[in-house]
Amino acid sequence: MLISGSGTNLQAILDELHAPADSGVECVLVVSSSADAPGLERARAAGVSTQVVAMADHPDRESRDDALADAVAAAKPDLVVLAGFMSILTANFLGRFPDRVINLHPSLLPAFPGVDAIGQALTWGVRVTGVTVHFAEVEVDAGPPVLQEAVPVRYGDDEVSLTARIREVEHRLLPAAIRLFADGAVRRDPGDRRQVGIGSEGGLR
Repeated sequence: MLISGSGTNLQAILDELHAPADSGVECVLVVSSSADAPGLERARAAGVSTQVVAMADHPDRESRDDALADAVAAAKPDLVVLAGFMSILTANFLGRFPDRVINLHPSLLPAFPGVDAIGQALTWGVRVTGVTVHFAEVEVDAGPPVLQEAVPVRYGDDEVSLTARIREVEHRLLPAAIRLFADGAVRRDPGDRRQVGIGSEGGLR
């Protein structure tokens, strides 16, 4: 799990998937881009190993990503989850974990990629935004979606009220996506990399 801040999505994963003994899902490592990220304490409280790989400790993004990939690979994860990791990843990292890195974004991609997606939605005056869990690729927020859920934008919403409703969906959708991977229910089409099937071979959707 890669984080940068408070770790509320990490907490949802720890509560729903890591803590229950019968879940079959274990969080093996939390890596933060910042030594003072509150999410690190959440991980430690749950008995999860933590590390810090900060951009400031490396001469460039590529060398940072080499170090980050080494730290993650040592934990031997089946899936790498970006849960509020606020730093762009290069091929030096993503190439080490092909089709095993997922990201969470607070919009219905491809709408409002990049920073301040919630602010962008409010500026545009859209009636619906949402949450996307998608495969991470070198181009920011460009990987194909695994799960998406709509969130209505209500008249009079501001960033605080809309963010609160989006967070509720994030805390549900990201653990659900991880569960699908753990159950072997996510299949990325090798012939059309934009296509992601959910379910068993005979019942993909």
